[in-house]
Amino acid sequence: MIIKMTNKDEKFYEYMGKYFGSRLVEKQTNDRIYDDDSKQWYIYIEENKVVAFVSVAKNIIKNIYTTKEKYLEEILKKVKKENNITYSIVTKYYAETYKKCGFKIDENNEYRNFITIYTEKEKAAIA
Repeated sequence: MIIKMTNKDEKFYEYMGKYFGSRLVEKQTNDRIYDDDSKQWYIYIEENKVVAFVSVAKNIIKNIYTTKEKYLEEILKKVKKENNITYSIVTKYYAETYKKCGFKIDENNEYRNFITIYTEKEKAAIA
């Protein structure tokens, strides 16, 4: 089940608290997770545990983490359907999953541990 929350929701820290400052998550994604007020969180819950999440702020994906690709695929499809994702610098770790979910990768903006992804709608709006 995918739920949407912000850091103002009552159970937000119950679900997400352990991911802020997690060395395990940082090691896997090369990214630190922060609970900024501007973020909307898409959180995949299975058996009352967080198994994946994506945060979005102003149509930009900020944070991504998953324990299994299938969970991330479901979240990314929902995120893409509900948002016009603009150029987002995200962890390179899940690059194949982004492609599988229909996100484009900006080949001109590649960093050591990150890549830039966007949707076709965004590319068309800029052209």
